[in-house]
Amino acid sequence: MAEFKGKYYISTPIYYPSSNLHVGHTYCTVMADAMARFKRATGYDVMFLTGTDEHGQKIQTIANEKGVTPQAYVDEIVGGIKELWKTMEISYDDFIRTTEDRHVKRVQNIFMKMYEKGDIYKGEYEGLYCTPCESFWTESQLVDGCCPDCGRKVVAAKEEAYFFKLSKYQDKLLKHFEDHPEFLQPEARKNEMISFINQGLDDLCISRSTFDWGIPVPIDEKHVIYVWLDALTNYITALGYSEDDELYQKYWPVNVHLVGKEIVRFHSIIWPAILMSIDEPLPKQVLGHGWLLLGGGKISKSKASKGPDVIDPVVLIERYGVDALKYFLLREYTFGQDGHFNNEVMLKRLNFDLANDLGNLVSRTVSMIEKYNDGVIPDATTHDEIDEDLKNIATGAADKVEAEMDKFAFNMALEEIWVVIRRANKYIDEKTPWILAKDEARKPELDTCLHNLAETLRIVSILINPFMHTTASKIRKQMGIALYDIVWEDAMEFEMLYQEKVKKGDAIFPRLDIEKELEELSQLASKGKEENIPLQLKDEIEYDDFDKLDLRVGKILSCEKHPKADKLLVFQVKMGTETRQIISGVANDFKAEDLVGKNVVVVANLKPRMLRGMESKGMILYAENGEKLALLTTEAEDGNSVN
Repeated sequence: MAEFKGKYYISTPIYYPSSNLHVGHTYCTVMADAMARFKRATGYDVMFLTGTDEHGQKIQTIANEKGVTPQAYVDEIVGGIKELWKTMEISYDDFIRTTEDRHVKRVQNIFMKMYEKGDIYKGEYEGLYCTPCESFWTESQLVDGCCPDCGRKVVAAKEEAYFFKLSKYQDKLLKHFEDHPEFLQPEARKNEMISFINQGLDDLCISRSTFDWGIPVPIDEKHVIYVWLDALTNYITALGYSEDDELYQKYWPVNVHLVGKEIVRFHSIIWPAILMSIDEPLPKQVLGHGWLLLGGGKISKSKASKGPDVIDPVVLIERYGVDALKYFLLREYTFGQDGHFNNEVMLKRLNFDLANDLGNLVSRTVSMIEKYNDGVIPDATTHDEIDEDLKNIATGAADKVEAEMDKFAFNMALEEIWVVIRRANKYIDEKTPWILAKDEARKPELDTCLHNLAETLRIVSILINPFMHTTASKIRKQMGIALYDIVWEDAMEFEMLYQEKVKKGDAIFPRLDIEKELEELSQLASKGKEENIPLQLKDEIEYDDFDKLDLRVGKILSCEKHPKADKLLVFQVKMGTETRQIISGVANDFKAEDLVGKNVVVVANLKPRMLRGMESKGMILYAENGEKLALLTTEAEDGNSVN
């Protein structure tokens, strides 16, 4: 068992359940999970928190559109998020929902503490509001007139609100950045935030009164507590702050808030200021990771539904396994930098690193032990420089992995492990056990070779366990090693195996036909695009606009092509006692003779206009049906009104 090294608290952002999560969200959570597992393995008492941010105007609007209550809507989405984390084997210790009673009561307690200190006052807010981001902006902060965070349009908003005196803490925040240079990383994010503070902080709007889906302000129930005071405080409400605070006393301050770069400002400026207001310790560190980019832009929930790449994590897991997806996300991208998600890059990484390097090493080692020593791991009785080099690289990797993990350099930590794996594969080529096996006098050398390979795989199974625990168990099972007796310090020792019986299983990572996989992923993406792309509608109209239309039933008496325009059809339509000429540009969608005799819906009060020298008095109604038009027909008699 690892030596106890202390407490370690890590959190992800709490995710906004406006729709299902995509692979970009899994990136952050997989990083946090790997770090939590690593810290547990190396002797820490870990608290790993994740959850969902469930209040706000956007949620209420979506729920209303779907005809359900906001609570029913978020319950369904959150159920899907929890199922995804279960599928991905995320080892969180607590999942906080901002609609839970424990959170609601503690947020109200925090509000009152800030209010009684004089840090909250009532005023009126007038500004530009981005509903998806739940953020107010000034004109100067907009980018091309749109929200600087998400690029969507903003709307003018004015309402009574409560404000937090954020400006009061401007100097204290700058002093904290100066005294704790490690507080916000990477360095570029820190410099951005210092520059933002130096521009001057405005007081923060922390309540809304134009919707009611939120936590009521305890002194004024016409208001609900606005998103960032509600959401950011989850990191201490989950620990019982202000009520049953045993966990709070144990784990706070948090070691790391792991967040996307787009919400660094809230976590490194607003959240510390709130903590200053309630006289609580600040987080030890905020780390802002980069985005996964798809086709040149950030992966978003809208892109997740449209393609062009498959980015539904469940699809990728079903095809390649949880560990393969985790490995790719952790190995491919450099923490803090943006990375491009690409199916071909992913598949090549899975083939080269997992199938060729690791999978092949396991398969060759187990096969040779079965073939040359009846499946029993032999003892090592000889020694040379090649053996020594393998041992030194294998036993020295744990410290190198730990050093990279302390920097959140997941890709480099895995690279250190793959140095061992590649060295072991080279060791096989150097030792040529298939040649040693032909000479009985060299059996001790063969035994040493097989033993050293088995020991190396034992060490690899420990090193990869925080990142790919299922794969680690598969390796140990084939090697005949106890599945759950994994101790980090054992990766620093070499001679720990004795006469274990190996048993070859299925390939841990089968080699992929990349061209075939790309084609099938493309088909899945296209199918998802067809199924999920939203309707492209024209601008909304008011009911009064619609009420101006006079819709009547008409019977088509005749239909023929316009003499001067191939796309136009000329109709004679009888409505009651009146027959009108109506011209429609639908010749590419219908045959003239097929339309005669049909009862159709006509906009009877449309202003007449000339079309290529012929007058049209009205409009026959059609609807879009894919790439074709559909004629609106009715069984009602001609001349009747349509309501």
